[in-house]
Amino acid sequence: MNHNLLDALNVRVIGDGDRVLVLAHGFGTDQSAWQRVLPYFLSHYRIVLYDLVCAGSVNPGYFDFRRYSTLDGYVDDLLFILDTLGIDRCAYVGHSVSAMIGILAAIRRPRLFTKLVLIGASPRFLNDEDYHCGFEQEQIEQVFTAMQSNYEAWVTGHAPLAVGSDVPTAVREFSRTLFNMRPDISLFVLRTVFNSDLRGVLGLVTVPCCIIQTAHDVLLPASAATYLMNHLGGPSTMEVVDTEGHLPHLTAPGLLARVLRQVLSG
Repeated sequence: MNHNLLDALNVRVIGDGDRVLVLAHGFGTDQSAWQRVLPYFLSHYRIVLYDLVCAGSVNPGYFDFRRYSTLDGYVDDLLFILDTLGIDRCAYVGHSVSAMIGILAAIRRPRLFTKLVLIGASPRFLNDEDYHCGFEQEQIEQVFTAMQSNYEAWVTGHAPLAVGSDVPTAVREFSRTLFNMRPDISLFVLRTVFNSDLRGVLGLVTVPCCIIQTAHDVLLPASAATYLMNHLGGPSTMEVVDTEGHLPHLTAPGLLARVLRQVLSG
C-alpha cells in the first residue's frame, strides 16, 4: 500500500506560507471538516491535509484490519506522508483520535514537530478505578450494540449529540461523513479507539502542546483535558473555545481559527 499511500489517503498540500501545518481530522469525518477553517491559514502556512484510512472518502479496500487494530498503523501513515513530502518540521493540529495519533507520532519523532495542538483530546475514553475522564464500559457496549443493530439509526442519533450546538449544517455535515463510512469499519475503529490507553506514555511527550476544549462537550469531560495538562512531559497550555460540542471546526470555525492562530504564533 505504501507506494500509493498519498493517493489512497487523498493527501493535499495547499497554501502559500513558509511554515508547515498539518490538519488531521477525527473519527467520523474526513479532511473536509477543515474547509471552513482553511481560509484563515492559507496565506500563512503550507497546509498538509489527508484522510485517515478509515474515512468514508477512502476506498475501504485499503483498510487492513490487522494493520489498524492499534493506533500504530495510523501513526505509521502520518510519518510516511510527512517523510515522503520531505517535511522535517511542522506544527500539527489533531482532532479527537488524531490528537492521540499526534501524541504517539511526537514520541517517536519529537524533532519533527514544533507544536501539537490537541482538539477534543483524551488519553483514554474509558473509565477505570482511578481514572474518570470518559465512559463506563456498559455505556460503550450499548454504543457498539446500537451501531451493529442499525447503523443508520445510530448515526441519526449520534450526530446531533456530538455536534452539541444548534447548528443544523454541522449536524448534516457530520452525518454525511459518518454515513460515508462502511459500518463494519466504523465499528472496528471505534473499538480500537476505546481500547487505546495513552496514559502511560504521556510523560514521554517533550514537544510543546496546547489542548483545546470546548466549553461543553458531552463526549469528553473537561477532566480529560486537565489530565492531559497534568501528565504531558513537555510544556503544555489549555484553551477553552466558547462553544458547545465535540466538533468546533464545524460549529464555530471562525472562533476556533482565532484560537488556533494565537496558539500557533506563540
